[in-house]
Amino acid sequence: MKSVFLISAATFLTLAANSQAQADLSTDSLNVSLDEVVITATKVGKSTPVAYSDISRQELSRRNDGQGIPYLISQSPSVIMTSDAGTGIGYSGFRIRGTDASRINITVNGVPVNDAESQTVFWVNMPDFASSVENIQIQRGAGTSTNGAAAFGATVAMQTQRPEMKPYAEYSVSAGSFGTVKNTVKGGTGLLYDHFVFDARYSNIHSDGFIDRATAQMSSYFVSAAFYADHTLIKFQTFGSKEKTYQAWTGVPSEMLQVNRKYNPCGAYMENGVMKFYDNQTDNYWQENYHLIASQELGDHWNMNLTLHYTRGDGYYEDYKANAKYSSYKLPNYTDPEGNTISRTDLVRRKWLDNDFYGGVYSANYRSEKLQLTLGGGINKYVCDHFGRVIWTQSANFLPQPDYECYLNTGKKLDYNVYAKANYQFLPFLNGYLDLQYRGIDYTIQGSDDKGGDHIDVDKNWNFFNPKVGLNYQQGGHNAFVSFSVANREPGRDNFTEAAPNEHPTHETLYDYEAGYNFTHSRFQAGVNLYYMDYNNQLILTGKISEIGEALTSNIKDSYRMGIELMAGVEITDWLHWTGNTTLSRNKIKNFTEFVDNWDTGGQEVYELGTTDIAFSPDVIVNSIFDFFYKGFSASFSSQYIGRQYLDNTSDKERSVNSYFVNSLRLGYVFKPAFMKEIGLDISINNLFNEKYETNGWVYSYLEGGERKKEDGYFTQAGTHAMARVTFKF
Repeated sequence: MKSVFLISAATFLTLAANSQAQADLSTDSLNVSLDEVVITATKVGKSTPVAYSDISRQELSRRNDGQGIPYLISQSPSVIMTSDAGTGIGYSGFRIRGTDASRINITVNGVPVNDAESQTVFWVNMPDFASSVENIQIQRGAGTSTNGAAAFGATVAMQTQRPEMKPYAEYSVSAGSFGTVKNTVKGGTGLLYDHFVFDARYSNIHSDGFIDRATAQMSSYFVSAAFYADHTLIKFQTFGSKEKTYQAWTGVPSEMLQVNRKYNPCGAYMENGVMKFYDNQTDNYWQENYHLIASQELGDHWNMNLTLHYTRGDGYYEDYKANAKYSSYKLPNYTDPEGNTISRTDLVRRKWLDNDFYGGVYSANYRSEKLQLTLGGGINKYVCDHFGRVIWTQSANFLPQPDYECYLNTGKKLDYNVYAKANYQFLPFLNGYLDLQYRGIDYTIQGSDDKGGDHIDVDKNWNFFNPKVGLNYQQGGHNAFVSFSVANREPGRDNFTEAAPNEHPTHETLYDYEAGYNFTHSRFQAGVNLYYMDYNNQLILTGKISEIGEALTSNIKDSYRMGIELMAGVEITDWLHWTGNTTLSRNKIKNFTEFVDNWDTGGQEVYELGTTDIAFSPDVIVNSIFDFFYKGFSASFSSQYIGRQYLDNTSDKERSVNSYFVNSLRLGYVFKPAFMKEIGLDISINNLFNEKYETNGWVYSYLEGGERKKEDGYFTQAGTHAMARVTFKF
């Protein structure tokens, strides 16, 4: 990864000391609301008819022991998380209302985070990003218009930390089970010379993982430089990461769940009748992000924001392929000294990505007593080279050249959109919302594929119109809304490259009907959301996975998700609070037809199954948190219940993830000594009662010898494990 200049915390404090007097005089008058302008276009408030929840910086910090964003938001309504290594560190993911990250719009300061081709988010490339996040808003359903991938289950809008107006320094270290250690250093100058603020962070995380060999070594940085004037904000931010993780993509086969729940088949090969595991079966990736943000207030009613961005990423995963065909790598067969033709060999390959993502997003926001209007959009370009190299073969250690390149193709995607959002107050207690978006996509893939060098030729264009409308009622402690939204989404890269010869993936459409009510009292809050999400040609997870563990999908004509989300919170006493949420849902495919490979005939058997459950969509999700506060002491007891998840769309319990109930405990104490701001100590005990459970899986079902058989993998999670942390704030 390219070197990044980080100003040390000590330097921050030295610079800040020279202008502390100016900072003290200017902080109160500084118009820091300009920071909110950056994300005004993508976030919503109480007057917007959308089901949403906010997660504050304090909530994120309280749980942040090194796990990724999926773990930190897992107590939000309708959210479930999973982790390949079983601890939340390294490769992890989440689903909201049964949809995975490839169908969830995710942004940072309004800039798209979803990979343009796969449309998913690889959180392993954003280690400890939560330490630099101000807040996260989760909009469930189609959400409001934003930039990047279409929201087919939720929108997740993240805002990076606001510049601190007073100088500070912070160091925290966490250590715990499975050799996990996390170090984070943060610092800021505070306001310098009435206008300038600098903040920086560096983090390093190591974990051996719960799963065998599922090690993770990750580092990340965040640097921000901001200039404030009376009505102007100019901010430059860069953040990035480097990660090396041992692969744990394929899960634990079902026959091993009762034998060894930590078993990892990745990298396995046989040598002289003995099973061994390749040492460097790893994923390696470097990523750098740059944001240049300008916000301007124009009078009492208008403000504007423009963000230019560039993301550079490159990396590879290396794996050992046993008994691989030479022809699959465009290599000639080998003839041994006895004249025998050898068509297979063990080999080691690397599959590379080298990508650039750049563009701009903008918004103009008007605010008056009755009207809130946002005009916005963006244009973003993605270019990625996908190429593979063979670095070693066993049967004959010959290659045409070192790091022999066996395939190369380039994906290019241009994504552009414009939208207008209007929220008008008809009556003191009633406002209407209208949101209109046009989105266009141009996508091409050209080159040779990774299955033998066949030519790939994809050239697709889509033009989508995505309208949203709603009404919101708000009076006293009562808030209610109804809304209707239309969203369209294009297929991802794998829908083309992994499609069967007779499959022609097409775009999908969502019709989202939502209604909600929330009541707020000084010591009590309760809410309910109802939703019906009607899909046309939804790309459904089939239960199959690609060779790197990515779930594959196919278009299904008619399907829907419907449910009720219940939220409540109560201040039992001044020192004891409880919050909880429950999602009850039905996630169905109408008239589902199953196609099963028949290995005996080489064909497929067809089964008409009628209405079935959508894979990976539990009917029940329940969260509960008790928070206790007394002077410097705090405690939190959290619980989560997740219902059964089917691995394919057949509703067969033999191919499912069992329901599970997991509890965790956190204890903390804050000291405030005279020589520093504070010292914080805390310990987290996860999976307190040692539940044996899995959060995710995959299955491939087939017929052989007249019997139904399967290949599968389950992602088992760690039993009782703990992390301790100490934080020093200056």
